Amino acid sequence: MKIYADYAATAPMRRAAIDAMVSAMENQYGNASSLYAIGQSAKEALEQARGEIASVIGASAKEITFTSGGSEADNQAIRSAALLGKKAGKMHIISTAFEHHAVLHTLKKLEREGFSVTLLPVHENGIVRAEEVAAAIREDTCLVTVMYANNEIGTIQPIREIGAVCRSRGVLFHTDAVQAVGHLPISVADENIDLLSASAHKFGGPKGIGFLYARKGVRLESLIEGGAQERGKRAGTENVPAIVSMAAALKESASSIGKTAPHQLAMRDRLIAGLREIPHCALNGDASQRLPGNVNFCFEGIEGESLLLLLDDRGISASSGSACTSGALEPSHVLLAIGRKHDVAHGSLRLTIAPDITPEEVDYLIQSVKEVVEYLRGFSPMWRDRISGKAEFIL
Repeated sequence: MKIYADYAATAPMRRAAIDAMVSAMENQYGNASSLYAIGQSAKEALEQARGEIASVIGASAKEITFTSGGSEADNQAIRSAALLGKKAGKMHIISTAFEHHAVLHTLKKLEREGFSVTLLPVHENGIVRAEEVAAAIREDTCLVTVMYANNEIGTIQPIREIGAVCRSRGVLFHTDAVQAVGHLPISVADENIDLLSASAHKFGGPKGIGFLYARKGVRLESLIEGGAQERGKRAGTENVPAIVSMAAALKESASSIGKTAPHQLAMRDRLIAGLREIPHCALNGDASQRLPGNVNFCFEGIEGESLLLLLDDRGISASSGSACTSGALEPSHVLLAIGRKHDVAHGSLRLTIAPDITPEEVDYLIQSVKEVVEYLRGFSPMWRDRISGKAEFIL
């Protein structure tokens, strides 16, 4: 049996997205900035896609700027808000300790440019509290950036409450919603979101394309200089086939949430229940306030890389955390942020499952993980020390 269980890293392209991309390649191949007919046909397709994407999150078409993906959108949103703050004499930014590195590294760079950054601690359940955001806001705070749902442990943050706090205090609010768009219903107006980042390949679109929502009145600074594309907010000829494909994927993904979520939630909880039967393990993040397809565990006494390789031998594609840091030797900063010890954090497993996964596939995942964990513990000096009493169990 082969099971792809790494949807948080990337989702396979939806058939509708592939068809839309091929059609645009064949029929809207012109440059959308050209005045002749084939160029205007591409422009029309581009703007139709912009409107379709905007409608999914409750925005207007003019509030959507196309980017190369979530990382670029995060960078542009944060740097734009920071520059607006600097012009107003406000150079303090609030974020959290378990953001994606596209956010954390951008904040580090801004610190070197003179900004001060407060990283709020994350509680053991992997959820940030709105009241702690409120307490951290200062007179010179120009931006709060908190991810919508964590890319590793899947916990969903109280975005509506945080957005309300920021709006009442006159502070811009950005959310990295890369893991949430297309998987959760989102309304930028109702949730008081000023800036939102998204990436197509997380919801069944192509890689290398994403978008940034910026509320009307929030001026974006261009990261790429050149032509006047995207209303001067991002230079470079627009990738019309990828944009059209992204719109098709998002429409289909968002419209199916109500149909697929109940089954996916049931399968997620079945998987969690089965893995909890393994001795000395821990679910990372809140059991219920998490993405419907996300399961993340730590298993004491093993190394995550060995677990992944042996699962791959059984036809299971999984992850130990973010695909962006899969080559790192250090344990996940997300797991450390929620209080996991280094030894335990090294033995993590992230399974992000398909909306249509079957009970039989879930049971195969459970059985395979159980067997591989038991096998690896049989070779682990750490595990032997704990079993013999030379060392104490952590979990």
